[in-house]
Amino acid sequence: MTTRLFFLQVVNNEQYKNEANKQHFSPAAKNFDRGSIFFTEKSGRVISAAVVKNAYQIYMNPKVLEDSEDAYVKLSKIVSVNKTDFMAKAAKKNNTYKIIMHKVDKDKALAVDALNIKGLEIKSESWRYYPAGKLASHVLGFVGYKGDSLVGRYGLELAYEKKLKRDLDKKPVNSFAEIFYGIKKIVAGGLENADITLTLEPTAQSMLEKKLEEILEKYKGKMSGGIIMEPSTGKIVAMAAKPDFDPNFYSKEENIGVFINPLVESVFEMGSIVKPLTMAAAIDGGGVRPDTMYTDNGFVKYGSAIIKNYDGKARGKVDMQEVLSSSLNTGAVFAMQSIGKEKFSEYIRNYGMGNRTGIELPNEVSGKISNIIDNNRELEYATASFGQGIAITPMEMTVALASLANGGKIVKPYLVDKITIDGFRDKKTQPEVIRQVISKEASEDISRMLVKVVDDALLGGKYKMENYTVAAKTGTAQYMEAGSKNYAEEEYLHTFFGYAPAFEAKFIVFLFVAKPQGVLYASHTLTEPFMDITKFLLNYYEVPPDR
Repeated sequence: MTTRLFFLQVVNNEQYKNEANKQHFSPAAKNFDRGSIFFTEKSGRVISAAVVKNAYQIYMNPKVLEDSEDAYVKLSKIVSVNKTDFMAKAAKKNNTYKIIMHKVDKDKALAVDALNIKGLEIKSESWRYYPAGKLASHVLGFVGYKGDSLVGRYGLELAYEKKLKRDLDKKPVNSFAEIFYGIKKIVAGGLENADITLTLEPTAQSMLEKKLEEILEKYKGKMSGGIIMEPSTGKIVAMAAKPDFDPNFYSKEENIGVFINPLVESVFEMGSIVKPLTMAAAIDGGGVRPDTMYTDNGFVKYGSAIIKNYDGKARGKVDMQEVLSSSLNTGAVFAMQSIGKEKFSEYIRNYGMGNRTGIELPNEVSGKISNIIDNNRELEYATASFGQGIAITPMEMTVALASLANGGKIVKPYLVDKITIDGFRDKKTQPEVIRQVISKEASEDISRMLVKVVDDALLGGKYKMENYTVAAKTGTAQYMEAGSKNYAEEEYLHTFFGYAPAFEAKFIVFLFVAKPQGVLYASHTLTEPFMDITKFLLNYYEVPPDR
């Protein structure tokens, strides 16, 4: 309820207030202008994510200001002004323009204007404003100066610069042209002077960010991040990373590295959340079934290299379900070997690893899977089977894992619901299936296995949900030592993914925390946040129970 009131009272208030204020600005004034960006509530109602805020500037012309003392006394009754600063500016009689105050609201500005003091003036000014502060800052980016121009610098502000920017000298286009001739490219670039509506649901976004902050604070991690997506469509419901920034005050950030979006611009070795992909490939490729048995000796040798289970223990003869339930590295290697390294490599590429997803964000990088593309050593394929030796972006990983939840399809993720321009039809994003990577039957098999992981194995089944099936898996991956090819002993990336309801998934949730302190396994850092988010989504979207 508190989050909802925030959006009603604060975020939407700015949208309505700015519309009302526009009538008080001179049409001739060449203020900064830019298209708006909106969030979309679950009801379909849009609320402001990025707008142009309008107010006034108070300035003086020292050359014509006659009685600075009298001017200060009268002005200070309306706004708070530092007298020393005011008098210092008034003393510069060779100047004609000295700013006294920015971002003054309409009532106070008009009161100053009503003083009729020669040399004390007001004029309208505009700037980019983000009503929700830090919310979705990595997705939105911000508008900042590039040379003498205000332009999008990061996030969607950069990606959609050509569509969001406003040319105040440009004459309006005749909107009837589209009706009669079907020509959308009358406006350069297809849709200039546009507004953008996002798929991000603000309450879900706020929930995700709250949990990511809690994770960082509790475990003193270097970074955390998360994605909530509809696995069947690729629609991004929420997406965030911490630490983040307030785009209203981006210039105050000392570390510009915080502007980089690690969900699409950074790659990580993901650890055991890759095992379900390996297992699904082996099932789809005919190498194993969920009940296929193998002998776990606790290790596998490749020449001088030894691959061990996380605890070094041998389980003896166990099935593929136990491989996922106990997260056995040796079992992932067995599953990979059952279809052969060439076929396994093909599945990895078809999952989308090593390729950009095509999400609308700028500077997206592709995963690094050269270990299993340029190298023929089976050791590299063995380590890749349990998520080490290949590095993937969180967005790539989420898309790949979504195939387990949606019947085996790779979908294109998207953040922009529609692009709107006056006089033209909305350009609505249509969900896109890229390819079928595993069969529907294989996806159902792996989903059943992952439900059993949650119900029976994950922290002893403590988080089994009575009324919903939840499919999930944890991952713990070691970091490479700086300047070395060896893995660091005490530095880990924790990952967690899951989807629910498991056999008709409405949401897939991906979480990570980098270098958490004082805890070894992802099951202890991320299980509870994941379950909190999942329960919230199921309740908030009123998803019917499936058991």
